[in-house]
This record gives sequence, C-alpha cells and structure tokens, in this order.
Amino acid sequence: MSVLKENMTMDLQLKGFSEKTQKAYISHVKAYAKHFGQSPDKLGINEIKQYLHYLIMERKLSKSYINITYSALKFFYTVTLGREWEMKQIPRVKRDKKLPTVLSKGEVKKLFDATTNLKHKAILMTVYGGGLRVSEVVNLKPGDIDSENMQIHIRLGKGNKDRYTILSKVNLMILREYWKLYRPGIWLFPSVNPVNHLSIRTIERIFQQSKQKAGIKKDASIHTLRHSFATHMLESGVDINYIQLLLGHTSPKTTCIYIHLARKDAIKFKSPLDTLGYDNND
Repeated sequence: MSVLKENMTMDLQLKGFSEKTQKAYISHVKAYAKHFGQSPDKLGINEIKQYLHYLIMERKLSKSYINITYSALKFFYTVTLGREWEMKQIPRVKRDKKLPTVLSKGEVKKLFDATTNLKHKAILMTVYGGGLRVSEVVNLKPGDIDSENMQIHIRLGKGNKDRYTILSKVNLMILREYWKLYRPGIWLFPSVNPVNHLSIRTIERIFQQSKQKAGIKKDASIHTLRHSFATHMLESGVDINYIQLLLGHTSPKTTCIYIHLARKDAIKFKSPLDTLGYDNND
C-alpha cells in the first residue's frame, strides 16, 4: 500500500485537495484495504459494494461518512488506478436533506453576552459577523481584517478559493479591543504557542461553553453561527446571490436552503386557508 499511498497522495495534491481531505481519503482507502486484508488494487466492484453495504448495514455509520468513503474509493480507482467507475453498479447513498439549526437574533445576542472572555467573544463575533466557517476563522491573520474597506479576506477557503466577506462595525470594535489587549502576531487567534493558531476543536469547545452559559437548548454547533448569519441576512432583504458570494458557495442550490429557514416570506404571505372567510374568533 505504501507505493499506492504515495501515488494517491501525489494525485490528490495535483488536484489541489486540502491537506485535511488528503488525510481523510487516504484513511478511508486504508480502512477498506484492511477490511479485506488485501491491497486495494487487487479488489474491484464487488468488494467496493460489499464494503459500502457493510458500513451501512453492520456498522450503521452516518450517510456523510459513507459518502466520504465513496468519494475516496472513487478517486483512488478512477484517478490513481485509472479504472472505470460504473455509477449504476456502485450507487451512492442519498443524503438526508435536513434543515440546519438556526439561532434567533436574540439567542445570538445572549450567546455573545454570556461570553466574558474577550478573545472568545471576538472569535464568535467574527464567525457570525462574516458568516465564516470555523476552519476559516482559525486561519485568519491580522492583515486579513481590512478596516478601510470593511471586509475580511478569506484566504484559500473551502475548495482553495479566496473571497471577501463583510466586516461589521461591532465586529471591528471588538477586534480592536482584542488587539490592544492580546497583540497577536502571525495568527489573529493564536494558540498558547503563538507559532500555531487555535485548533478547530478549541473553538468548538468555546462555542459550547458560551451556549451553555447562555441557556440555549438548541442542538447548535459553531457552524450554526454561519447558518444564522445567512438566514438573518436573507431576512433583512439581502439578495440571495450576494449571500452566496459572502459564504463562498460554488452552487446557488447550497445557499437556497436558507430560503426555508428565513421567516420573512413566511410572515409576508397568507395561507390560502386564511382567505376562505372563516372568523378567527370561532
């Protein structure tokens, strides 16, 4: 597997996949080979189907996990080995189309008010204020905060794409307070060792601590702040195409999910049942 691993790693790097994705794909192919006790280049369609079926029926893993495994194996066989991949013979499991959790504006404010640590508050406000992914906020550098143009430069976000998102006045005020107290160097939000930035896990923990202090019972994560940003922007009348650009979504279909979450249109329009002439007081 060592030569195959090297070849697959090179292929992933040539395709421009992130280091995180590279590690995930290699790990999934390794697990697949280990399951059969053979080198993966000696296996084929039947083994792929058996393995995916095993993950679904016996291990009962999430559809997200199954789909990553599927993508990793497809990449390995089509790119690294140059084999055909017959979609009809190897179907991909359909993902559940669940709506994400969103916090109300009141809940977001409660979350921030419950966050007494200035650095932690600056992080959470930056995520919500610009609709950032947690992986994007940890990689921010001081120079990415453009106060003159009131925007944040996101460098090599998901899909290795640069973009700009908005910098709110409140966010800038908090960041300036944070700057005066902490004086960050390389990274805007450094770890204990300033050479490194804070880990994603640390920021997830910060969010959960603040959520608990704020008494928010919803099943929310740090990514919920990004969902909330998009939903609140849509509710305030911002065009969905502009929101797509701010979020860095490749497809408008991804952004359209927020139409289902925003309350603006639901409040604006009446149900046809309310037009039939029934008395509301009956």
